[in-house]
Amino acid sequence: MEVLKNNVDLYPKFHEYFRKYMPKALIVWGNKDPYFLPAGAEAYKKDIPDATVKFYDTGHFALETHVREIGNDILNFMETLPH
Repeated sequence: MEVLKNNVDLYPKFHEYFRKYMPKALIVWGNKDPYFLPAGAEAYKKDIPDATVKFYDTGHFALETHVREIGNDILNFMETLPH
């Protein structure tokens, strides 16, 4: 639990970085995640307006249920990055 607390303590620095550098971002999220609600994914767009947010019909462990779909979305996203 200490690791999670440390992450939460660093959130302001993460958001400062996002606002300053506006990195290209792909946010993948399970729309039925009981811990990290969909609003949490959408919140990234406050700091990175051009972020791509993708929801999958699943819960917290999206990669366990949608590995191929997410993998393909990651590869497609990577193709949009500068080489």
